[in-house]
Amino acid sequence: MSCLLIGAVAVALSGDRFTLEWTHSVEKTTWREEWVAEQSGLRLLKASIKGSGAGMEPGPDAVLEDGWWVWQPRLPAQTELILAASGATPSAWRFCDGTECRDFGAEPGAAITLRPCPPT
Repeated sequence: MSCLLIGAVAVALSGDRFTLEWTHSVEKTTWREEWVAEQSGLRLLKASIKGSGAGMEPGPDAVLEDGWWVWQPRLPAQTELILAASGATPSAWRFCDGTECRDFGAEPGAAITLRPCPPT
């Protein structure tokens, strides 16, 4: 089991993977990313987008699966993710761990930082 800090709150993950989903503020298109929490940081496994548009182009190796453009971004592990919480987007950030989902960032406020918990 892994642990993730969402802001100042530690969240025990049911495994080491989680999903982030949101609606793009301009294009109103759904974007989904699957992440894994590792000691080295957060690694993006897969990105999916329900369409394309300004600033939302699928990756060069994307394939269309059930109406979603899906690809595997090639990024190094990230020490943290900083998510804006402007309140101006049509949806909150949806964080899912297994079958449990939480929404955050729907109201204007400070950015939300996600990072792996420090080793104990």
